[in-house]
Amino acid sequence: ITGAAQMDAAVVLVDGSQGPQKQTVEHILLARQVGVKHLVVFVNKVDVADEELLPLVQLEVEDQLARYGYSDVPFVFGSALAALQAMATSRDPMHPDCAPIRELVDVLDSAVPDPIRDLDGPFRMPIEDVVTISGRGTVVTGRVDRGSVKTGDTVELVGLTDGEAPRRIVVIGTQAFRKNVPVAEAGMNVGLLLRGVARDEVERGQLLVTPGSVRPHRTASAEFFALSAAEGGRQRPFATGYQPQFFFGTTSVTGRFDTGEGVVEPGDRATVRFELLKAVGMEPGVRFAVREGGRTIGAGVVLAVE
Repeated sequence: ITGAAQMDAAVVLVDGSQGPQKQTVEHILLARQVGVKHLVVFVNKVDVADEELLPLVQLEVEDQLARYGYSDVPFVFGSALAALQAMATSRDPMHPDCAPIRELVDVLDSAVPDPIRDLDGPFRMPIEDVVTISGRGTVVTGRVDRGSVKTGDTVELVGLTDGEAPRRIVVIGTQAFRKNVPVAEAGMNVGLLLRGVARDEVERGQLLVTPGSVRPHRTASAEFFALSAAEGGRQRPFATGYQPQFFFGTTSVTGRFDTGEGVVEPGDRATVRFELLKAVGMEPGVRFAVREGGRTIGAGVVLAVE
């Protein structure tokens, strides 16, 4: 989920001999919920698939894509194994068996536009990892969601603090790909060196934000979509009191659903409330996934925080 949240586009891999599986649906749903706007489908193993069934495989995948709001998604058909074997024997990327891979790269170049970054909004970066550099201090890494930050800026550490007020911290260094950079902007994967912060005072899942722009919340209302059993979701409905795991980007926290007097059936779309065990940095429009027992059972978008 964390990896998906950092992508601008994704390749959906489908076994041409088997067709879309439950994990195919899960991957499409997760891509939608974390904001991946552009997909390309690679239908693999065409060398062992029934050629007459490949159009049906494409139709099935297109139906699932449309269900989650994706349209006009390009398809590429090929055999990754054949391309790999051709490269191993010939070392020639122009080998005919490598043509589908070249086509995939061309499609990614042509079908995926340059991403539009929110460079002017308030700074926001979910923390993915925390490391200590000897002689320097604590460095947090992550992908900047929006805005920018530079050395000397003051930011707030938000979320997972058990009711404590957000802590203000000064950024004393910015790096990208192990090189110092003057500014860290939206879309960049960066490391930020923080002044006066011990390794155990910051953790994965917290946010670094422009002071006052995002507050920690435990409760919110949301529009929630529950996967059907056929899509890999729950077999039975759930009601108020159900406690799965909620994922907001790099944040993972247990929460409790409030469905009112009704229940949410597999395949339903419903407006619900939830309460998290720990406050996280949330705001309207933030997307999240919900998992139970190692599988995704649904996803939603925050409508209002409380």
